[in-house]
Amino acid sequence: MNSFVYDIPVRVYFGENQLHHLGEELRKYGRRVLLTYGGGTIKRIGLYDRVVEELRKADMELFELSGIEPNPRIESVREGVKICKEQGVDVLLAVGGGSTIDATKFMAAGACVEHDAWEFFGADAKPIERALPIVTILTLSATGSEMDSGGVISNPDTQDKLGRLAPAMLPKVSFLDPTLTYSVSAYQTACGAADIMSHIMEVYFNMNKDLFMLDKFMEGMLKTVVRFAPVAIAEPENYEARANLMWCSSWAINGFINGGRKKAWSCHPMEHELSAVYDITHGLGLAILTPRWMEYCLDESNVERYVSFGVNVFDIDKSLPKMDIARESIKRLEEFFFRTLGLKSTLREVGIGREHFESMARKACRYGDIRGFKTLTPADVERIYEMCL
Repeated sequence: MNSFVYDIPVRVYFGENQLHHLGEELRKYGRRVLLTYGGGTIKRIGLYDRVVEELRKADMELFELSGIEPNPRIESVREGVKICKEQGVDVLLAVGGGSTIDATKFMAAGACVEHDAWEFFGADAKPIERALPIVTILTLSATGSEMDSGGVISNPDTQDKLGRLAPAMLPKVSFLDPTLTYSVSAYQTACGAADIMSHIMEVYFNMNKDLFMLDKFMEGMLKTVVRFAPVAIAEPENYEARANLMWCSSWAINGFINGGRKKAWSCHPMEHELSAVYDITHGLGLAILTPRWMEYCLDESNVERYVSFGVNVFDIDKSLPKMDIARESIKRLEEFFFRTLGLKSTLREVGIGREHFESMARKACRYGDIRGFKTLTPADVERIYEMCL
């Protein structure tokens, strides 16, 4: 087991009717708050009014930025930075899913520097040493951004979608109320489930040192998604299903399962190129890519990992030949994504052809070959894209 430092000082209010703590938490950081959100969902479900009422009771001065996009764009970040600087904002309140929270993190960081926020990204990225305090109210179980220090931003002008981690961007407080996800559509619930599973699998499928305790924890979380995502789709207001998915989403990517592993992720850099060019839903792209990536990487040297996955997540008969279990585990994952959850199974079904595969593969490997579960060159990435057609 590798050595590591684990520090996740995010205060979480989990469950129903916790928003009465919102004002007291925000007031710890000042009086001038920037509220960020996406479309009109938070107004349709009454959450906007509840938030504004809590801010009024806490005597907070409110500024707003709405319209933050799925696959959030750098222009939204720039607009938020502008408001923070012009209005002297003390604290940012992100209400929404991962896109809103990701964008808000970089607004908070951009408000503390003079350069453009896009300079936080790329090979010559500027450091993120400070950020204004961030509080989040989660409305979609998927990215785990409410409990980690990272985010991903798109730049349509360059067709780039890039991620960044920085401890300064870790939220101070996050409110996780499963009832706020009742209105999430079946499609977005399915995409969120695929996103959660991908976060876990990017760590689980790793040839670095394994740790039995963390492997069991990850297998338990994967089984949780397999069990409760279909329930949440069939019964949108099933509290236990929504609660299990929400808490699983946070723990899938808050760093706990890493156990000091240093290997890079594989499917995420490949998917970022898909959604950078085609603006598809991130979880859908991951669902299409992941089984094909697993198939491409499978060989005798790593078959044991597939066996553990198949036996302990999908309850495949462990007495079968190892390679049969491995192939069956990929099949079960495909069935879960494409039949049980009802997601599209190919890139062609979502209007994507091979015309940009070469450039996307090159960009996916912009910092060198992807050295994750199995090393992938640009040519390997291009072949995986082809398998997804």
